[in-house]
Amino acid sequence: MSRTWAFLSATRGGARLHWTDWASYGYLFLGVFLMFFPVIWLVLSSFKTEADLQRYPPTFLPYQQQTITLDGYADPLPLFEITAGEHAGMILAQLRRVGLQAQMVDPANPEERLTIAIADRVPVERFTLATENYTELFGRFNFLLYFWNSTFITVTATLIMLLTNSMAAFALSKYDFRGRTVVLLLVIGTLMIPQTVVLVPLFLIVTELGMFNSLWGVIIPGAATPTGVFLLRQYMLTIPDEILDAARMDKASEWKIYWRIILPLSAPAIAVLAILAIMWRWNDFLWPLIVLTQSENFTLQLALNSFQGELQTQWSSLLAMTVLTLLPIAMVFMFLQKYIATGIASTGGK
Repeated sequence: MSRTWAFLSATRGGARLHWTDWASYGYLFLGVFLMFFPVIWLVLSSFKTEADLQRYPPTFLPYQQQTITLDGYADPLPLFEITAGEHAGMILAQLRRVGLQAQMVDPANPEERLTIAIADRVPVERFTLATENYTELFGRFNFLLYFWNSTFITVTATLIMLLTNSMAAFALSKYDFRGRTVVLLLVIGTLMIPQTVVLVPLFLIVTELGMFNSLWGVIIPGAATPTGVFLLRQYMLTIPDEILDAARMDKASEWKIYWRIILPLSAPAIAVLAILAIMWRWNDFLWPLIVLTQSENFTLQLALNSFQGELQTQWSSLLAMTVLTLLPIAMVFMFLQKYIATGIASTGGK
């Protein structure tokens, strides 16, 4: 911790800050603000009520208007502070609003009704977290089922991708056969094909194979990616061929060379591809939307879409669901992000 603080507090001008230090810290703080402010706003907004979300101008922190329960009234009455007129400074409860006037009562004397202009009052509010946005989610639909579907698709698709991509990269990097360059160019060329172009052919193939409305219909089409093959191939080119030749002299099979030598030595690149694959599959929305139509097969991303209707959007539930959906992938990226820099540097350096 002391080393980290020493690094963050290092200055060019010694004890006094040089102008370049101010510029550097200002640039860094601006970057941190631009990256994290939307996330903080999202988290705080997920604890706001529907009325608070519709407020203009919006507030940064979640506030709720205070209410009071009086005898003779079934529902709690909202409280307002009077800012002008003969009742200035009083806290009154609103009975009803008619145009620009509101009928209000003093909680200490609920029998007397007062008429107050709405311009002469402000709501009585306090900082309150609307935790019911989260608790109601589990009662409205099966959150754990959607979480399991997303987890199963992400983990299974990632494992299959790592296996197929690493085997293809092993062949393209360590085997010298006719047409290897052509195959590599074809693999790289598929990167230039937009995903939307192949959606219809993929849908027809998945339907013919009987995987429509199945989790496997989401997993199998993404089993191999050109990005993963190219990434692993570039790293495997750095592994000396002498190690493989020595293994062959010791009667090691090609599978054993791949499993016992290539995979362990390619662990940094595989870790990078695993992190990227997890983020791709977890955040995938378009392809599951096309393949999955039954609600019991929905992922968390499709469940998010159910909160948005044609005429009305439940923003409070949508924001709470978004936070819950982001938490797993954020935790994975937080603990494994160091492998991304080191892995990409090692794969693209040679």
